[in-house]
Amino acid sequence: MNDVPTPDFAVDLASVATLAESIRAQIAKAVVGQNETVEHLLIALLARGHVLLEGPPGTAKTFLAQCFAATLGLDFGRIQFTPDLMPGDILGSNLFNFQTSQFTLTHGPIFCDLLLADEINRTPPKTQAALLEAMQERRVTLDGTAHPLPPQFMVVATQNPIESQGVYPLPEAQLDRFLFKVDVHYPSFEEELRIVSRFGENRGAPSPADCGVEAVASHAVIEAAARSVAQVTLAESVTDYVVRLVRATRESPDLASGASPRAAVLLAGAARARAALEGRDYVVPDDVKALAGSVLRHRLLLSPAAEIEGKQVEALVAQLVEQTEAPR
Repeated sequence: MNDVPTPDFAVDLASVATLAESIRAQIAKAVVGQNETVEHLLIALLARGHVLLEGPPGTAKTFLAQCFAATLGLDFGRIQFTPDLMPGDILGSNLFNFQTSQFTLTHGPIFCDLLLADEINRTPPKTQAALLEAMQERRVTLDGTAHPLPPQFMVVATQNPIESQGVYPLPEAQLDRFLFKVDVHYPSFEEELRIVSRFGENRGAPSPADCGVEAVASHAVIEAAARSVAQVTLAESVTDYVVRLVRATRESPDLASGASPRAAVLLAGAARARAALEGRDYVVPDDVKALAGSVLRHRLLLSPAAEIEGKQVEALVAQLVEQTEAPR
């Protein structure tokens, strides 16, 4: 196993970039391609956000999340969402112990550092809502008592396209708590050749350990890296640009519902993290432009007229980015 860096490892932005490169190298041992998805996971980690991965089955969404957690040395939890899953199956409950005549708290799988919510849209909204408090406030309330979650708590959720059978659309309040929605596509021909050559002889699903994925970080390192990212300079002109871009989604006639102020806050934080990964201590408009689609696409709702005309949310976001004047 690689030596885990000391807490002083990630005290400056150059070290943050070095840490990210180490994480990418470890994930590449197991996952072929998916570079854009890995980049979004890194940004979300540093910006303390959550990620929703959408794509067809068999595109390594779950395996990628497992490898990501393994590189960070985080406590990994997984919930397979099904139609009969109940909120208590996620959060836990107070169970009566007949031997002691007292209630004993039983923690659910949500009490971890990195939670994989697998196929989150296969469970009804009532159960999906069990994640709302945890994602926003990093705590869980059971029988009136609040139980804190780790500061690194992060949700990586996967979902199949809404056209798939047996799925439920995520409520708007749930979607708004995800920093990113990332579309995971099928690999290229060359990437698929490498996947089959590497894993074609396996009789079962590989694990990160089977592929040699090792931890290159620790809780202390991740916390230090996040604090460093929070110090990245966000100029007033760039802040103004972020706000104008988000507000433009509420003014577009093609959109029935625009992005919330939370979206503006999260976009600014993500831009800081992207700048840090590129070794800069300041945000430029290109950081905002590069992340606008992933931050906004799941927060916007097309108007009925736009749906009839066959317009796409991604194209409208790109249009708004182009039309919103950026600082020079």
